[in-house]
Amino acid sequence: MTIRVAVDAMGSDRGPEDIVAGAVEAATDQLQPVIVGPSTLDTQGLELIEAPDVIEMDEKPTEAVRAKERSSLVIACRAVGDGRANAVVSPGNTGAMLAASLLHIRRVKGVLRPAIAVVIPARDGPNVLIDAGANADARPEHLAQFAEMGTILSREVLGVASPRVRLLSIGEEAEKGNQLALDAHALLAQRDGFEGNTEGRNLLTGGGEVVVTDGFTGNVALKLLEGTIRAILDGLRTEITATTRGKLGGLLIRPAARRLRTRLDPDTYGGAYLLGLRGLAVIAHGNSSSRAIANAIRLAARGVEHDVVGRLAQRLQEEVLESARSTPTTPE
Repeated sequence: MTIRVAVDAMGSDRGPEDIVAGAVEAATDQLQPVIVGPSTLDTQGLELIEAPDVIEMDEKPTEAVRAKERSSLVIACRAVGDGRANAVVSPGNTGAMLAASLLHIRRVKGVLRPAIAVVIPARDGPNVLIDAGANADARPEHLAQFAEMGTILSREVLGVASPRVRLLSIGEEAEKGNQLALDAHALLAQRDGFEGNTEGRNLLTGGGEVVVTDGFTGNVALKLLEGTIRAILDGLRTEITATTRGKLGGLLIRPAARRLRTRLDPDTYGGAYLLGLRGLAVIAHGNSSSRAIANAIRLAARGVEHDVVGRLAQRLQEEVLESARSTPTTPE
């Protein structure tokens, strides 16, 4: 099977050249990135779908998506909805990506809200943080469904045999948290695999967990985590190179430091899945390097290979049937 990934070339802070370079790096006989951008763009031999307009980062998402139907982001999403591509990758406006995906790819039947699922490089294996920014305001039933989405991603794409679900809160005790956390905890406690609350300090420890939260909290936690990792790694490099003794010590720890940087670098995964759609969508960082774009395209392809969309739809259908069987009938 050849997997076609539509790549929005015009949403990056770095310009389209890095996007194209990443797409070329990811391309194989089985994985074919399709560049979406203006006709003047040098795609280095990759197929081009022409899109003359661009949605800027500061534009209002829904208005921009409806006003700029010929933008690279909208046409890339439409390519998935029309069946011309199996997945889409964009480093552009996240809100616009969500709006365009809902309009052109549409939700899986039964999905209440799509959610952004980010792979967190924890100590003993990858964790999944969901939602990381799609739903600033969420209800308890949304979080319960996010847990199901994240579990499918963790199991099917990341290879975690039995993902453990936890709810992000201000304490590990069941009675800790705001009303949303308390109500979500009550719902999640009814499902298999739920192991209670967790705190933000635990996101990089353990492994194999699906950490569930609303999009506002999840986005704050994600950006704090990324900023802290970057500051620590950059500070360590500065201290090592500041003195001769530090440089000598740096030579000794260089292999370990490189392994740590590779594990913690956001470019390692390249992007986050927007789950709950009828097609695969991956949201990349606006400042994505060519390496990050290549990895985001590969991430999208893995989601297609493991049929994340189909498995999610199947699981939701199973839940409907289970609910119908457990609902008592009223005797005549």
